[in-house]
Amino acid sequence: MIIRIQSPEGTKRVELKPTDSTKLLYEKVQQAFDLPGFNFALYGTRDKKNEIISSPRKTLKGYKLNHGDMLYLHGVDGPLRHEDDRGGPSTSQVNNSYTSVSSNSSTNKLPAHGEVSVVANSIKSSVIEDEVDLTVQKQDGRISRKRNAQLCHHGINSKCIHCTPLDPWDEAYLKEQNIKHLSFHSYLRKITSGVDKGKFISLENVDCKIKSGCKDHPPWPKGICSKCQPSAITLNRQSYRHVDNVMFENRNLVERFLNYWRLTGHQRLGFLYGRYEPHLDVPLGIKATVAAVYEPPQESSRDHVKLLPDPKKEVVDETAKHLGLKCVGWIFTDLVPLDASKGTVRYLRHADSYFLSAHEVITAAHLQSLHPNPCKISPDGTYGSKFVTVIVTGDKDNQVHMEGYQVSNQCQAVVRDRCLIPTKDAPELAYVRESSAQQYVPDVYFKEKDQYNNEVVRLGRPLPVEYLLLDCPVSTPNEPVTFFALNANPFPVANRMIEGHLQDFNTLASYLQKFSDDQFLEAMSDFHVLVFVATMDMLPLREYIGPLLEAIKKKDRKAALDWKRSEHWATVEQLVMASGGGGAVAGSSIDVTGRGATAEPSASSASWTCQHCTFINQTASENCDMCHLPR
Repeated sequence: MIIRIQSPEGTKRVELKPTDSTKLLYEKVQQAFDLPGFNFALYGTRDKKNEIISSPRKTLKGYKLNHGDMLYLHGVDGPLRHEDDRGGPSTSQVNNSYTSVSSNSSTNKLPAHGEVSVVANSIKSSVIEDEVDLTVQKQDGRISRKRNAQLCHHGINSKCIHCTPLDPWDEAYLKEQNIKHLSFHSYLRKITSGVDKGKFISLENVDCKIKSGCKDHPPWPKGICSKCQPSAITLNRQSYRHVDNVMFENRNLVERFLNYWRLTGHQRLGFLYGRYEPHLDVPLGIKATVAAVYEPPQESSRDHVKLLPDPKKEVVDETAKHLGLKCVGWIFTDLVPLDASKGTVRYLRHADSYFLSAHEVITAAHLQSLHPNPCKISPDGTYGSKFVTVIVTGDKDNQVHMEGYQVSNQCQAVVRDRCLIPTKDAPELAYVRESSAQQYVPDVYFKEKDQYNNEVVRLGRPLPVEYLLLDCPVSTPNEPVTFFALNANPFPVANRMIEGHLQDFNTLASYLQKFSDDQFLEAMSDFHVLVFVATMDMLPLREYIGPLLEAIKKKDRKAALDWKRSEHWATVEQLVMASGGGGAVAGSSIDVTGRGATAEPSASSASWTCQHCTFINQTASENCDMCHLPR
């Protein structure tokens, strides 16, 4: 069992058996805190009562100690101290709030909290927090209340307990407003609201790996000690979330994403690109506003989606960054038709089945770890993630709807350190790996109520994934927002390998033909168009597209027209003209001149050289197989 030991230096854990002696308990505590001797005592309560006596005959069971109990460590001869090799006080001796260092002594070393503060200051100076975090930090956050005519008997300029502003973490207010989780900044305000103003607060990430560099024993699996062994984890439902709402700018984004499922019946996955903004409906809240959905290369069927390597991922992220956007989450479908004539789908995910499967939870945790949240009060410089998960599925009325989630920081840690795997037959259950010669895995526990309604601790083999999930509402505004233009005939979405939805130069030429010269900004204000133009095989414009992206970001029509006159885009226009003034729509046998179906070429013209890219075509076709321009 695990016994927690709290001291002025912090809290550590030791692993023992109920039948072990209290003498062994003292020895393990000495090793855990790296103490030079046994000048300390352990107590069952904070006020130094119920002392645990060190004895080789008395056992932990005799003192009624159970798994997870807390003991309190105090020095016998005053404050707890360490001795270093030179006989003087070590740097860790003053790592507590009870020890004071004499300013007249020149032999004392720098206090541990002083060293920690130096490290913390260096981290604070190097960590660049998100712009939305800096904005929210400046907000007061307190919830104002109006004067109650019946209860307030004071002047207009006075306040009483009935009209004083509430703290952003007030439980009664959150319950009244049906807010399930605190916002992350409300949580920060709460833990820093004490007398010390959070001076000693540090948000530490959970680590499930053995600490490297321990020289007291051979490396795992031949040896392990309490100093390098990761602590056991008890999963708790996280009280806060990093993102409080996911807002799609308009319904067109979701409809465009769902078109693939409507055409093929196959499930689909995409990445959400947008920005983080303050969310006014939640105290000190943050929302992820989605402006575009990018669909990476993938294999899909009615039952699964498999991501493939994406050679354009760097260009996509670079293009989004120039537009002031970033990858804020991912979205996938789980839709099974119920009645095609009514457009209904099956209600599969609910409290009696599951909300996210173990596979999906592990994928979400992995993606969140790839997009960490910068945080200055974390020793690592990052804490948690703002990356969100959105699933499109059926609701209880068998209508298509969206649900949003995040996974907890504990889930991120166990997945990052490869401690969690899905089960084979139960999607709602995950499984904590067992330690092997290759990897040590700490025990992961969770609490649940047994048949007698008693709260018991269970080992996470298996583990319900509901302990790892956080709800995140998904919405669309009443008045649609349009970062990109809403075109009646949009450009095809990338990586859709179905007829009529392929991206090639002919498709681009046909798309541009639908816009006049003055509508160039609207034509190019499409994330899929911009990515295609930046990565065209024939003439990639990645290095030159920067000014156009800036014009789209600022909706500057004049700047967009100026870029249109550049030599790089002029080359594209020449190729468009060479393709027949716009080219044919992909998948159509009628060209733009209205001459009807093209005639079959003769056998003698089976092999021909393209005048545009010099590719030697071996097939009898009217368009080049390489650049897709006309013969």
